Parts: sequence; C-alpha cells; structure tokens
Amino acid sequence: MGEASRPPTMPIDRSTRILITNDDGVNAPGLRVLERIARSLSDDVWVVAPETNQSGASHSLTLQRPLRTRNYGLDDNWYAVDGTPTDCVLLAVRSIVTDKPIDLVLSGVNWGGNLAEDVTYSGTVAAAMEATLFGIKAFALSQVYRGRQDIQWGTAEQFSPDLIRKLYAIDWSDDLLINVNFPDCPPDAVAGQQVTFQGKREGQGEPLEERYDPRGHPYVWIGLPGAGTTFSTGSDLQAIVDQKISITPIHMDLTHRESIDPIKRALD
Repeated sequence: MGEASRPPTMPIDRSTRILITNDDGVNAPGLRVLERIARSLSDDVWVVAPETNQSGASHSLTLQRPLRTRNYGLDDNWYAVDGTPTDCVLLAVRSIVTDKPIDLVLSGVNWGGNLAEDVTYSGTVAAAMEATLFGIKAFALSQVYRGRQDIQWGTAEQFSPDLIRKLYAIDWSDDLLINVNFPDCPPDAVAGQQVTFQGKREGQGEPLEERYDPRGHPYVWIGLPGAGTTFSTGSDLQAIVDQKISITPIHMDLTHRESIDPIKRALD
C-alpha cells in the first residue's frame, strides 16, 4: 500500500468521486450527516462503512478471519463491511469502488471529538490515514458533544462543505491528512476556525469505571476523558473550548527526527 501518488490538485466539482466512511457504524446518525455533506459537493458519492460500531479500533486490520461486504442502501453505492474502518477503506479502494479512482475520502462525522491523544485511538482518523497511504486526500470530521441527546450535528453540516472545498483545492504533502473537530455549539455560536496543533490532556490515560455484573463478578469499563477548561494556546483542545472549529494537519511520518543523531551517538 502507499504506492499511489496524488493526482494534480483540482477543485471539487460534481464529478469528484467521494468515498465516505466512519467508525461509529453504518447506522450512525453522523454518517447520514456526512452523506448530505458529500452530496452537496458531488454527484459521485460512495458509502463503505463498518457494519457495527468500531470506535477505538485505531488503524487496525482484520487478519484472522475473512471479511464480508453487503449492499446496505437504496442504491448500489452503499456498503457495509463486517470489519474496521481501515478494512472499509482498503476494500473500497481495492475491491468495491474500482471502475474509477476515488478522489477524496471523508471519515465521520464522528459522534464525539477526536482531539489530542484521541487521534492515536480513533478509527475515524485511521480511515483517513488509510486513504492517505493510497495517495488519496482525506478528512477526519468529528462533532464534539457534552450531552448525547443534544448533539449539534448542524454545526458540522453547515461548515464542512466550504471548508472541504477550500482545503481540497490546495496542494498537500502526500503523507498528510486533515483532522477537523467542530465545537459543541449551534452554528451561529461558532467563533471562527483555527488551524491547530495536536494538544495534550493532563493525567495518565482514560478513566476507568470498576463495577460488578449482576452475578457479582467484577469488570472494568473504560470511560471518557475529562472535558477540561484551559489548554495550550493554539492546540485543538483550546480551540474547542473557545468554540472554534479546529483544523489540524496530521503527518503520517511518526519519526522524531531530532532524536536520530543523539541515538546514533549513544549506540556508537
């Protein structure tokens, strides 16, 4: 994988082929939001998404069993895959959507933010990573929320099309994806947009809830990180606190280049 290089930059038009996917599953409300966003940009939209919720799957592939796909919509462009978000993009590119290259991958709209350390766990971001390995421009889109019953999907839906149009039309590095998080507020309360860096929360790891099942056996449930109120200026976390749209360019090369020479010297 990764042998492809991106074609020359062109603006989005009605013939741009867009693949949408997610990690919340094919029945998630955010996927319907994303489909409307994609169809506002193009007439050539394909959906290949996990059959079940795959939140936290990160960039994992299903290797120990076969994968199955099935048509899951009112037209031939909707598919469910019984695997991870990464599986979905891989199968879309190599097996499902093969008559014409995919120009753009949109992943989301995730049910909750993908900020700071979330990026390394996120199946939403991982789907965009897989597209990037194929040389396809990709966005990960997430809607931050506080209460699950009052998610501001309209914010992501209103601001995504213009943002995607503008950023798709510029040259990106081949190993770059764009991670976008929308604040938890109505569209008219959004305080602007900000290009951010990946922030860092205080504390060590996700909180754990230790409980007992009905038979008295203990179990542990991994919880959600705390919201926080103040973070580093310019970070994705602080942009969301400030009710701004956070736009973070994510680089696929994880090498810490400043450490190469010190490590070489230590080994020599």
